[in-house]
Amino acid sequence: MLRRTPRLFAATLAVAALALGACAEKTSDTPAAGGSPSAAASYPVTVGSLTLDQRPEKIVSLSPSATEMLFAIGAGKQVTAADDNSNYPAEAPKSDLSGFQPNAEAIAAKTPDLVVLSNDTNKIVDQLTALKIPVFLTPAATTLDDTYRQITELGTLTGHPTEAADVVTRMKDDIAKLVADLPKRSEKLTYFHELGPELYTATSKTFIGSIYSLAGLENIADPADADGKSGGYPQLSQEVIVKANPDFVFLADTKCCQQSADTVKARAGWAGITAVKKNQVVGLDDDIASRWGPRVVDLLRTIIDATAKVPA
Repeated sequence: MLRRTPRLFAATLAVAALALGACAEKTSDTPAAGGSPSAAASYPVTVGSLTLDQRPEKIVSLSPSATEMLFAIGAGKQVTAADDNSNYPAEAPKSDLSGFQPNAEAIAAKTPDLVVLSNDTNKIVDQLTALKIPVFLTPAATTLDDTYRQITELGTLTGHPTEAADVVTRMKDDIAKLVADLPKRSEKLTYFHELGPELYTATSKTFIGSIYSLAGLENIADPADADGKSGGYPQLSQEVIVKANPDFVFLADTKCCQQSADTVKARAGWAGITAVKKNQVVGLDDDIASRWGPRVVDLLRTIIDATAKVPA
């Protein structure tokens, strides 16, 4: 299992690959692996600079987020290989291919008619293009609109535009309902989102931070990256966190690093934090908390369910 440093975590976001542990549990939004192409799908199709003359039937996905998107829109049966961190859904064809250090020869050996990547590491796009292998980049999302756009574009490329539109609509509707049902508070609850026991975190400027903002929470880490030098992922000291006294601590390191309410309480000075005293240390699924696919709805629901227990 990986331990996250700021460099590792930033790189991980870029390639959508924080699968730090066992496969995540399935939720009510578990995607369907198969599905017929949309009746409206016709080829050739063009997304950005990529044109496909026919529906891809041998897709290699080197991004866990993209893998989740592809299965959610009914293109799962077209995915013939996924990277070594694509652990959801369970039927995803996980392989030894790496999204961190993609190898053109190993990818080409899968004879794909489409490769989906989240980062152009080692100029892999040029390498695959030289081999006449179509490549589609799905960079790390910074907003929910990025997620919706990527799902839509993958739907177009794979012949599932209608299914993709349905997924986007369902996500928007679910999120709108969750936000509409938020209790009205005179003061925002504060939180600390933990990426690892080294106390790296994410500010409101990041994708994960935007999800917490939807839940109406205030991020204690925002002042630490006011100048933007840490790219939205500062490392806080124990003293800063204890002084900020967050109402909630959300742990996105329960799988990778076995962190829990008990390990947090045992840290020097943390027993007096409101989150600890009121049993408001919330363990998250590492995978769901680090990807930007359809399961962001599950993440938002977990956050809102936890905070809703606090009287308005």
